[in-house]
Amino acid sequence: MPQSIKKNAEERMDKALNALKKELASLRAGRATPALLDRVQVEYYGAMTPVNQLANINTPDSRTLMIQPWDKSSVAAIEKAILKSDLGLTPSNDGTSIRITIPALTEERRAELVKMTKKFGEEAKVAIRNIRRDANDEIKKLEKNGISEDESRRHQDDVQKFTDKFVAEVDKILAAKEKEIMEV
Repeated sequence: MPQSIKKNAEERMDKALNALKKELASLRAGRATPALLDRVQVEYYGAMTPVNQLANINTPDSRTLMIQPWDKSSVAAIEKAILKSDLGLTPSNDGTSIRITIPALTEERRAELVKMTKKFGEEAKVAIRNIRRDANDEIKKLEKNGISEDESRRHQDDVQKFTDKFVAEVDKILAAKEKEIMEV
C-alpha cells in the first residue's frame, strides 16, 4: 500500500514538472516557436478555443510565425486574440493568413520574462510540496491502520527524497530557461 502511495505521488510530481515545461515553452525567448501561442484563446462561434485548434502554425524562419486558419472567416478573431494576449506581439493579416514577426527582446522585457519564469517555477515547487504533503498524510493514516512507526518514517523519507529530486529538476529547468532568455 505505501508503495502505491509513493508511486502515485511520484507520477503526480512528474506531471507538475511537465506542466512547468509546457508553461515555459510558451514564454518567448527571442525566437519563433508555435508553443508561444499555446495560451492564446480565440473567441470562435461563442466558445473560447486555443488558436492551435483553429489554424496551422508554422515557423518559416527563426523570427517569424505563420498562422494559416482552416476557416478563413476566423482570421480577424485570431488576430484580435493575439493582440489582446500578454505576449506583446503584433500580427499582420493578409486576408488568408497571419504573419507575426518576433522582435528582438529588450533588456527590460528579458528581466520581465525571467520574473515570469521564476513565478512559474515557484508554482511548480508549491505543487510538488503539496503532493508530498498529501502522500505523507496518506502514509500517516496507514500508520494508524497497521504499519509501524519506523516503516512510516522510512516511507516518508522516500517521499522526501524524490521531492528533493523534483525540486532540483525544477531549479535546473529554470536555470536553463533563464540562460536562454538572457542570451543576446
